[in-house]
Amino acid sequence: MPVSQSNEVVLAENLRLQDFVDRVFESLTRAEQRRWARTYLRGLVHGNGRRTPRGLARAEQLPAAAANGLHQFINASPWDWEPVRRRVARQIAASTTPFAWTTAELIIPKRGEHSVGVHQHVAAGTERPVNCQRSLGFFLATDVGSFPVGWSLVLRGVWESDHERRDRARIPATEYGHPVASYVMDFADSAAADPTLPAVPWALDLVRCEDATGVLAGLVRRGLDFACEVHQSQLLVTGRPGAPAVVTVGELMESRLGQRAHLLTPPSGHRGSASVKIYAKQARLPLFGAADERSRTVRVLEWPNQSLGQPSRYWITSCTNGRVGKILSLARARIAALATIAELQEHFGALDFEGRSFPGWHHHMTMASTAYAYRNLPACAPPLALSGTAC
Repeated sequence: MPVSQSNEVVLAENLRLQDFVDRVFESLTRAEQRRWARTYLRGLVHGNGRRTPRGLARAEQLPAAAANGLHQFINASPWDWEPVRRRVARQIAASTTPFAWTTAELIIPKRGEHSVGVHQHVAAGTERPVNCQRSLGFFLATDVGSFPVGWSLVLRGVWESDHERRDRARIPATEYGHPVASYVMDFADSAAADPTLPAVPWALDLVRCEDATGVLAGLVRRGLDFACEVHQSQLLVTGRPGAPAVVTVGELMESRLGQRAHLLTPPSGHRGSASVKIYAKQARLPLFGAADERSRTVRVLEWPNQSLGQPSRYWITSCTNGRVGKILSLARARIAALATIAELQEHFGALDFEGRSFPGWHHHMTMASTAYAYRNLPACAPPLALSGTAC
């Protein structure tokens, strides 16, 4: 590439980056903060190796003192990460076609015990406890990928009771070991309150969730659409209001009463077809005390596993009138979020935060999410108000 053309490419990239920074970090009132945000973001996008302040400064060929400035920006500068995350979410919604909200867990292994939130946790699919930070990411699934737009750090054990340790880590008094349902509902409320974000369904994997009923109850009571994969032991209520019967999803779908089959055409390039079982009669979630019986009506689907000896998969959805294929296609939101988690770890420094403070961790994860959005958005269009689409 000729030198002049190369210079033009660099200039265009710098202008695009500056425009993105101006939009997303508008809430940072000090020019110095925005300069460090730009430097940190550029280092996350273009750097190699560990994304620590020292590593980012080295990758950008900055003076040694710059590493201290980047460290201060993440660990000491008192900027609020929530407005930045909201602007990133709006940028994503304006530049793509969103189809679902979803979540994915990020486990960050740690050697010591001083990093904020670190505790022993048995991750899904493992038998041994891992010393780690456990976090829950919130994602906006779109036609071009699944983008992280929010994070919650799960606090357990001493991080709930040791006030001296909490003070050292600068953990707010409102941050304790909330159940999973609480984290999801807090984010759902925040997203629903922003008219510039899409009103798309929640697509969740609740198979191993210890508070699946709480998550489903929260979504129902807020009138939010959802399609959630659940364990076969998930409880449902069937029958007339005057004579209800409580059954598990597995028991419900074992009975032939009220069932009908739906044949799905495979995607292009795939052979065969899949027969999905649908419970055609009325089923409800056991939300005791809810005032409106109709608000609890859900649809139950079973996808028999084609592999010998493997259990079926089950979904509960509020989309009682939606097409079966569209409902099950929401599962790709979860798959895309897991792929994004892997990218965040490998290319955007999600595992590389070295500080010990609660604000520092949130600052770093906000920057990693912002860098991912900058690198993967097809265009940086101005934020637009979206009505979204339901099931």
